[in-house]
Amino acid sequence: MRRRVRGLAIVIVSFAFLVPAASARAAADERAEPPPLERLFDSTAVSDDARPDLADFDGSGASLSAQDLTAAGWTPGRALTVQGARLAWPRRQPGEPDNVRAAGQTVRVGGRGDALAFLVAGTGGAEVSGKGSVSYLNGTRSPYRLTAPDWRTGPLATKAVALPHINTPGGQLAQQARLYVVTVPLVPGRQVASVRLPRAAGLHVFALAVRPSARGWTGSWAAASSGYAAVGPWSDRTVRLVVHTSAGGPRVRLRFDNTFSAAPVRIGSTTVAVQASGASARDVPVAVSFQGAAGVEIPAGAQVFSDPLAFAVPEDANLLVSFHLPGTVAAAPLHRLAMQRSYVSEPGDHAADGSSVAYTRIVTSWPLLTGVDVGGGPGSVVVLGDSITDGDRSTTDANRRWPNVLATRLLKQSVVPRYGVLNQGISGNRVVSDRYPGDGPSTDMAGVSALHRLDRDVLAQTSARTAIVFEGVNDVRWQAAAGQVIAGLREIADRGHARGLRVLAATILPCEGEALCTAAVDAERSAVNAWIRDSGVFDGVLDFDGVVRDPAHPARMLAAYDSGDHLHPGDAGLTALAESVDLRALVP
Repeated sequence: MRRRVRGLAIVIVSFAFLVPAASARAAADERAEPPPLERLFDSTAVSDDARPDLADFDGSGASLSAQDLTAAGWTPGRALTVQGARLAWPRRQPGEPDNVRAAGQTVRVGGRGDALAFLVAGTGGAEVSGKGSVSYLNGTRSPYRLTAPDWRTGPLATKAVALPHINTPGGQLAQQARLYVVTVPLVPGRQVASVRLPRAAGLHVFALAVRPSARGWTGSWAAASSGYAAVGPWSDRTVRLVVHTSAGGPRVRLRFDNTFSAAPVRIGSTTVAVQASGASARDVPVAVSFQGAAGVEIPAGAQVFSDPLAFAVPEDANLLVSFHLPGTVAAAPLHRLAMQRSYVSEPGDHAADGSSVAYTRIVTSWPLLTGVDVGGGPGSVVVLGDSITDGDRSTTDANRRWPNVLATRLLKQSVVPRYGVLNQGISGNRVVSDRYPGDGPSTDMAGVSALHRLDRDVLAQTSARTAIVFEGVNDVRWQAAAGQVIAGLREIADRGHARGLRVLAATILPCEGEALCTAAVDAERSAVNAWIRDSGVFDGVLDFDGVVRDPAHPARMLAAYDSGDHLHPGDAGLTALAESVDLRALVP
């Protein structure tokens, strides 16, 4: 502003309005709405096999094969549900930028849920990690740490998909490329507005999304994929699985998983019915749809949920879930130890059959199907365990696993919510080491470690409220030190708490008399149990050791509870475990 006083020109400057240019730009950027991830793509990871020079994922000219991705069902723009999160593979053609190198960018993301899921890979030769933050519409923020395994050397046990080749300008290499889905916790109930990526050289982000919390649903039945095994082969066959519900409800949805697979699987017509007996339905089976279609293709490593169906699911009852496999399925992800007879048909689509006539073969595993959810209800208790939770040595077809007995107890009382109970036991499973290598067909069906399957089998389970961890005997039987098991259990508790779960731990049962349960093993077992009881890490302790041990010989199970192998309780012992649970301890 210029003012003239007695012939003098005086310039008055208001310094309050002078802002350095860099600060002004930063303020404007802060006010501007962040862009979606695809507008920030600055790296090209995918090349056509005929033009590998058009992509450079890792700085050395190497890249992912577009043909391998297509063979896995990962086509441009396709929505992939992994660990409960719906992520889209970038809608980009080979040779176009398709991912972001994480360098602190702010990305527009919306939704409410329990976790933020990233589709990622590292390219530095080892896992890469960095800190970021989530901004919410109410103005608050929460920090997170994102760790991406390397795309060539990362663990197969936790990969979302593995591809058989790597493209280079010098030719295609027969080496596996890996992509990963990694989740980090969100503040429950808050609406996400944006996400600031970490600053981490070599950390590439292909997609990210909020994992919804499955409001309005309760998990009623679940089974963990224990591995990827040869089946059949089944060609134009219908599989009819018998599963036992915990909670009931007026609606149902099904979950199928293609975990560990390298190729898509096609599921044709699918039905649900209440079992009469064997493979016979009480009433005409009701058709289930997938986004309005009668069938669905599940990409490698992904999962699908059926559309909600108005179907009265009875509590504590057997359902028949039938699905036609129109193509040839020679291997599939499955839960090996079902302790339940299910059925495979003669050739043809027999999903709508009410009778058992076409179902001439028996299977004792649960392939592909991993969950049955019911509408409404208070949520679920998830049990992470080994063969004792899986029901090994219990009576086949009788549903005498201890989580079944616990579910029945919950249904018969009104003191605490009548939670669904989800059995995520895998026979032979360990806390800290993988039995199944995590890739391709295998005869070892003891699963990846509890640590490696925690997100998929516990944190991503429908409306999980409380987790019970009952593992460790297989670790110490195979020479793991107590300290290793304790570190693994502590990590499980920490990760569960970060997602808002109540986490309980059960003490390890005595097993003297079984070949591997030596005095040295019992000493390690006792050390783990002492820590579980006294550490205060968990929200509650289920002292299963104290329930079944022989007071006169604490290293051994009471004969009345022993199945005969000195390791697994029989029906009476499993019932004693379930009856010992203080139901009030399950309430968050």
